[in-house]
Amino acid sequence: MKYYLAVDIGASSGRHILAHMEGSRMVTEEIYRFPNANKMVTMADGKPHRVWDTDSLFASILEGMKQCRLLGKIPCSMGIDTWAVDYCLLNADDKPVGPCYAYRDSRTEGMDKVVSDRIRESDLYKRTGIQKQPFNTIYQLTADRVLEPARLEKARDLLMLPDYFNFLLTGKKMQEYTNATTTQLVSCQSGSWDTDLIRLLDLPTRLFKPLSRPGTPVGPLLPSIRDEVGYDLTVVLPATHDTGSAVAAVPYSPDEDTHSETLYISSGTWSLMGTELLQAQSSPKARAANFTNEGGIQGRFRFLKNIMGLWMIQEARKEFIAGAPDGDWSFGTICEKAKEASIDSIVPCNDPRFLAPSSMTEEIRKACRESGQAVPETPYQTARIIYRSLAKCYAQTLAEIRDITGKDYPSIHIIGGGCQADWLNQLTAQETGATVIKGPAEATAIGNLGVQMMADGIFTDLTQFRRTVYDSFDVQKC
Repeated sequence: MKYYLAVDIGASSGRHILAHMEGSRMVTEEIYRFPNANKMVTMADGKPHRVWDTDSLFASILEGMKQCRLLGKIPCSMGIDTWAVDYCLLNADDKPVGPCYAYRDSRTEGMDKVVSDRIRESDLYKRTGIQKQPFNTIYQLTADRVLEPARLEKARDLLMLPDYFNFLLTGKKMQEYTNATTTQLVSCQSGSWDTDLIRLLDLPTRLFKPLSRPGTPVGPLLPSIRDEVGYDLTVVLPATHDTGSAVAAVPYSPDEDTHSETLYISSGTWSLMGTELLQAQSSPKARAANFTNEGGIQGRFRFLKNIMGLWMIQEARKEFIAGAPDGDWSFGTICEKAKEASIDSIVPCNDPRFLAPSSMTEEIRKACRESGQAVPETPYQTARIIYRSLAKCYAQTLAEIRDITGKDYPSIHIIGGGCQADWLNQLTAQETGATVIKGPAEATAIGNLGVQMMADGIFTDLTQFRRTVYDSFDVQKC
């Protein structure tokens, strides 16, 4: 039996998922799961900052790999995907230069103004096709230059988080394309680093090396890693940006025209809603609607909008648990109880106020008070507001995509863990008027595995893989 391993790390947890083929079906199993969270540390400026514990994350990667040995299921390859925009800087001795800041850290406040003093936002969008987000790598690196110039002076390499973990595994430094595009420093025309832009922003060009595409082998494990986990394998680049891997796993049903337009919502901590295009759509209309053109696999662009997503319910749930530790606060129960609650208030869920509030529930109450709407009094009323607001946002985003592309999208594929929120799926169908197709829930890991398998010749192309996803996993119309 030939096994493949996906290491899929999200902002709240990570998982190791093994896959193999049984006839024409792909079979997966989760073998290891571990928590992830940014932590607050006080830096030299005397302020608390959000950073990632990369040492702990890498230790968890190795622990999951050891589980393969214990199970007697040794993978021939593995791939790592994570969220976007965050990075590690390495010095001349290949050691990290300071911490790996988390994208929700406040240090990027005001950095958009510093960047726009050098290049107009409209010109930046035309060059990169990437939507403005205050946490984009371009603003994080600008914060390094302005607030901590010694970091950039010492740095010799920039590695996005999956690239950094690949380096720790193999000793090879490679920069993968799909994650690199989220930095807002890659040309959407050439598909390579925009070195003129990098120079214009006074960032060190030495940090930016040739980009590698999904499916590229990184290499075998370092001897020390091989000895620790008990076997060797080839590390392969999936779409290392988790949304890139998730979108690769959007299924094709047997009766679906593979050349028709496919709309998806990759539903998790963020809701990434969009379609695939063969050319970047960086028009003024797309910019005004704040759409992004992230690099995808096999020459595609993921034309999508970042929506605050289930982050809101995840944060609110923490407060629900703190207030009633003995309650049933599973996401399924919260969703069902929210359906039964009685309140019809709506909040603008993409408002920056919900990005990292000290209290999500209180921020929602404030938003309702300020807009003259009913203020939630119970956890389930708060949850109801979140789910209904998300569905409204999805409907607005669908209308924008139709307007910008001039194309109709009769159905929406909801993939990722959020597809298990049945009432949210129903609301989405109701608000958008589109047919909602849910599944697979583990789309990111499945897409990661699919790229590895395409690199190994198991699948001839993306269409065959997507047909296999439909046949192998629980995909249902809502």
